[in-house]
Amino acid sequence: MAWDFSTEPEFEAQLEWMRGFVREEIVPLETLDLDRETYARITAPLKEQVKERGLWAAHLPPELGGGGFGQVRLGLMHEILGQCRYAPGIFGNQAPDSGNAELLAIGGSPEQKERWMHPLLRGELRSCFSMTEPGAGADPTLLSTRAVLDGDDYVINGHKWFSSNASHADFLIVMAVTDPDVSAYQGSSMIVVPVETPGVQIVRDIPVMDHPAVGGDLYGGHAEIIYTDVRVPKENLVGNPGDGFRLAQQRLGPGRIHHAMRWLGQSKRAFDMLCERAVSRYTHGSVLAEKQMVQDWVATSAAEMQAARLMTLHAAWTMDQVGASNARVEIAMIKYWGAKVLHDVIDRAIQVHGSLGFSGDLPLEGMYRAARAARIYDGPDEVHKSTVARRILRGYTPTEVPTEHVPTRAEAARKKFAQYLEEATANL
Repeated sequence: MAWDFSTEPEFEAQLEWMRGFVREEIVPLETLDLDRETYARITAPLKEQVKERGLWAAHLPPELGGGGFGQVRLGLMHEILGQCRYAPGIFGNQAPDSGNAELLAIGGSPEQKERWMHPLLRGELRSCFSMTEPGAGADPTLLSTRAVLDGDDYVINGHKWFSSNASHADFLIVMAVTDPDVSAYQGSSMIVVPVETPGVQIVRDIPVMDHPAVGGDLYGGHAEIIYTDVRVPKENLVGNPGDGFRLAQQRLGPGRIHHAMRWLGQSKRAFDMLCERAVSRYTHGSVLAEKQMVQDWVATSAAEMQAARLMTLHAAWTMDQVGASNARVEIAMIKYWGAKVLHDVIDRAIQVHGSLGFSGDLPLEGMYRAARAARIYDGPDEVHKSTVARRILRGYTPTEVPTEHVPTRAEAARKKFAQYLEEATANL
């Protein structure tokens, strides 16, 4: 099957509009110190423009209020949105809301979609995905949060952290063990919990590298939450009991595609700064662009970014063709490869700017701190590498003698072509 990443001229026109819109209307917001109310007033008309263009919440099918664009076109959109951390929210597909909307679209009941998903898509509600625990990060089979059915309610007890956007959310989607007596992969479920439910204690927003002092006032932080006898109706269960891992994979697969494409947008922005500095800065008898070391940084960065882009588009295309569950290797590879490319390109851009790049007078230092998280969230690189290696190695069988062992191959070849070899000898 031939790969095809092409899009229609009409969609390319939309992408071109997005490039200008993000550059001229959204990126300048980075330089302002805005509170939430002022930010909301500024961005409200921008969101209306996005909706008028038919680009709002593009990650969902049209019948659910989205664009139904598929993963390739979504990836190309996110490559543009990734240039600025505010852009996804202005386009109605910021994490974790976009993933939660997809999750509810897949597994939610009609009532859940009406109460939670549609307001989420309209931007009237915010949400949180609450899965990670202090003792269960890279291995979610170790989840200890429990949800016990008591009459017509689930009662939830547990301790979560790095629950993205919890301090701004109207509702939480909590992953908890509902049946501890079966395999961990069949015993966990997802439950919608309104944030004001008694027993939900949002302890704090955990300081992290890209906002160490506060939790991220405009774009949400990573909260620590204690659930103590939290009681919600059993109708808040998403899908069926035990669907937690299945739903999580369906949620996280597209999210990783979008992350990787947003990283390319950040990488390209850093790359442009690197190149601009290279042709502008004069030192030791020539501009930096004439130094072989800097030329190596430019060439290597360009090749790595192109490889990451093609890998990500191929993963997106594969998802469009055969679904996320059949594209696990492709998705895992872009996760760890894209994270490395993002870090390395930003690092080179900082280096070529010297002390200026290290300072807050350029966005590079903030981009660098945010980029470090890419190797951890949605599963650390090592987990994804292990997934790729295991799946690749399944295609190989052990053998006592290597398949390419030359003496063994030569003996087999002599037997295969014996008639011709005898004729050749007889003619001597």
